[in-house]
Amino acid sequence: MSLLFARVRRVLTIAAVMLTLLVLAGATYQGVETALERRQFQHPGPLVDSGGHQLHIYCLGEGLPTVVLEAPATGLSAAWGWVQPDVALTTRVCSYDRAGLGWSEAGDQPYQPSAVAGELRALLQRAGEPGPYVMVGQGLGAAFAALFAAQFSSDVAGLVLIDRPIPNPTDERDQTMRLANASPWLARTGVLRATRMVSDNADGLPEASGNVVRAFLNRPDHLTRAAAELARWNETVALAESAAIDPDIIVVRLEAAGREHAALLTDASSARNVSDAILRVTASVRAKR
Repeated sequence: MSLLFARVRRVLTIAAVMLTLLVLAGATYQGVETALERRQFQHPGPLVDSGGHQLHIYCLGEGLPTVVLEAPATGLSAAWGWVQPDVALTTRVCSYDRAGLGWSEAGDQPYQPSAVAGELRALLQRAGEPGPYVMVGQGLGAAFAALFAAQFSSDVAGLVLIDRPIPNPTDERDQTMRLANASPWLARTGVLRATRMVSDNADGLPEASGNVVRAFLNRPDHLTRAAAELARWNETVALAESAAIDPDIIVVRLEAAGREHAALLTDASSARNVSDAILRVTASVRAKR
């Protein structure tokens, strides 16, 4: 019996050592690749102090109204790779990274959905990007765009809501949060990078922006903030649904990428439809001026 116990103990020890080596190898792989990506993918726009922390904003084009893009859950400024250059041919268009996502700093305060609009307004003002704005949001970003339009209606002339989010049933929310909460830990050990469990959501974006999005979808810091946003999905949706939108604001709603929480505008044809909708709203805003 003692011989059997010794063999079992030896097998368990070997298994533990192998698992430790695999974890260390994965963590090393993750660290090396992340260091390379930090050098390769520099933020294309400035970092602007928005009240104790810096947010990244990237603007292209000229003219008014200025289009402001709110990314979906887990997304960032680069997720607008099809849309932003297209819209920039006609007017000024800015994408940005919410606090803790992409190149933006998280700040010291805990995440509050109700604070997103105020941080964005401070960012636009301090970056010298004047209104009127056409607010555009996809997925969870559509909720934030609606909240901005409700809170700062005098600055907003148009609102484009893409794949507007709906409340999560309990079972779907639990399933989403299990993956979201595990993602930062899986990223640290290199599992996400090796399996592309999350980063393949960027497939279909233009090469340059797709590479950036894939890099951040393998970053624990980005995924940690994304999980915080997903955890308060229903609260954010409820805030947006109760927000009163000024009737003078032009509002357009459309479906493009579907209702998946982390769906990005990766299909060029669907993205073109979004760009066309944005440009129609900007033309209507100009006609009213």
